[in-house]
Amino acid sequence: MTPSPESSAPQPLGLTVHSLPSPQDLPAQRTRLGRWKMLAVLLVCAAPVIASYFSYYVIRPQGRSSYGVLVAQQPAMPQLQAQRLDGSAVPLTSLQGQWLLVSVAGGACAAACEAHLYLQRQLRESLGREKERVDWVWLVSDAATPAAALQPALAQAQVLRLPQAQIQAWLQPEPGQALEDHLYLVDPQGHWMLRWPASLNQASAGRAKRDLDRLLRASASWDQSGR
Repeated sequence: MTPSPESSAPQPLGLTVHSLPSPQDLPAQRTRLGRWKMLAVLLVCAAPVIASYFSYYVIRPQGRSSYGVLVAQQPAMPQLQAQRLDGSAVPLTSLQGQWLLVSVAGGACAAACEAHLYLQRQLRESLGREKERVDWVWLVSDAATPAAALQPALAQAQVLRLPQAQIQAWLQPEPGQALEDHLYLVDPQGHWMLRWPASLNQASAGRAKRDLDRLLRASASWDQSGR
């Protein structure tokens, strides 16, 4: 069958024009995409920590309670310069990478201060092989020099001098208590997350150790010993 002249004639080419994003919209789209990517990375990094705290504080056997008080906001370690006892400067954030048992007291270190230092050392030693994941820290809150008799006992401690006002901007006591009345626990990422009661002593140290044991077990999947 011979095609008609009309059907064999060239047909006009049809074009469909799609709208394109204006150049002004592109930076905003890239910014939103970058924010979502950054949020996803932060969530991936924080997930193990969140999971360990969730399993410790929420998914736990009925009737089990912690002796220490969980800090709701969990303040991050401030970017401050501390001093060693020899006067050399060191960033406070150099302590990150370990669980930290922290006490605060002036350099004169009265009886309550000595009792806390003893408890810190004993709690760490009682952890056995897990003790390498924990450091004990004394934040000296004034310019006084610790007695020479304390030096041998502090050989395994991290002793840093930091002004009282700077410490109080990070760690806080219970209402009605002084900063020096407590031991504080800081996680390896530098977040203050637990405060033990001012009544903590040798008789109740076993309850504080149970808190530590459970936290170390819960964080074993993401926390390794040593910085």
